[in-house]
Amino acid sequence: MTNEKHRPLTLRDVSEATGVSEMTVSRVLRNRGDVSEKTRQKVLDAAKELGYVPNKIAGALASKRVNLVAVIIPSLSNMVFPEVLTGINRILEHTDLQPVVGVTDYQPEKEEKVLYEMLSWRPSGVIIAGLEHTDAARAMLQAAGIPVVEIMDTDGKCVDAMVGISHRRAGREMARAILKAGYSRIGFMGTKMPLDHRARKRFEGFTECLAKEGIEIEDREFYSGGSALAKGREMTQAMLERSPDLDFLYYSNDMIGAGGLLYLMEQGIDIPDQIGLAGFNGVELLAGLPRQLATMDACRQEIGRTAAEIIVAQLEKPETEIEKVISLTPTIAYGDTLRRR
Repeated sequence: MTNEKHRPLTLRDVSEATGVSEMTVSRVLRNRGDVSEKTRQKVLDAAKELGYVPNKIAGALASKRVNLVAVIIPSLSNMVFPEVLTGINRILEHTDLQPVVGVTDYQPEKEEKVLYEMLSWRPSGVIIAGLEHTDAARAMLQAAGIPVVEIMDTDGKCVDAMVGISHRRAGREMARAILKAGYSRIGFMGTKMPLDHRARKRFEGFTECLAKEGIEIEDREFYSGGSALAKGREMTQAMLERSPDLDFLYYSNDMIGAGGLLYLMEQGIDIPDQIGLAGFNGVELLAGLPRQLATMDACRQEIGRTAAEIIVAQLEKPETEIEKVISLTPTIAYGDTLRRR
């Protein structure tokens, strides 16, 4: 027997509480049809007091879609993605659409599983980080029949639409700034890149630019897992013990770069004249450091907002042609750790 206390509320409950027909209650809650303002307010007040939530799955059976946008990202601990989600939410909060988030931990097989589960709920659109997917995941995206926006990266081919930056270009621009400042003995520290395609592309662009000037990276070290700040300190110490003549350290993200900065400051090393440093992402949290790390803004909130705008535009006016490949331009912030020349 169903426990009456835990029985989900229905339109009938709201109807009985207000003395209004179920059809009228339905019209009010769906914001459709001509209903007097007095009746409308009566129904809304009763629904709120009862804690009634409409069953949108029933409506979705007719439309074959629910008002959800699947947002698939590799990490919530990486400070980049909460800012992307903020950008997405700022657009969707003005619509009937709601974002629902899945996390892949940078694992292609997990991304495939998360995508499968989310698409089974028949969302109205998909926003997914990156351009690299398994064949099965790409097939699901292509067959979904809904707007799909791949975000964060524009170095590749998209399924439907993409919004991001060119990470290879970002790596090249940072290399040019470092070389222009007179540094030449360079070490690199970053994540294990087979799983982080965007970090890999920045590294490729960075090393290609250095190679054109006859310079190679003299030392490199990679990490996975654990506190990025602590890892940055550990790797920086280990690298300088191995290669004490380095004059610049390039980090694949700001958090390990901040750990390196704190270590060098403790050692009394002259920054940026003895050693320069740079990271990537423009993490606002690090504005509280005693010295500002050179970095490059990855346009995170703008990426989120633009991706959500594409989804909304395609759903509202599916026949209208809109720009589907949007490459944003990040800028270098020199901070206190990269000389300007």
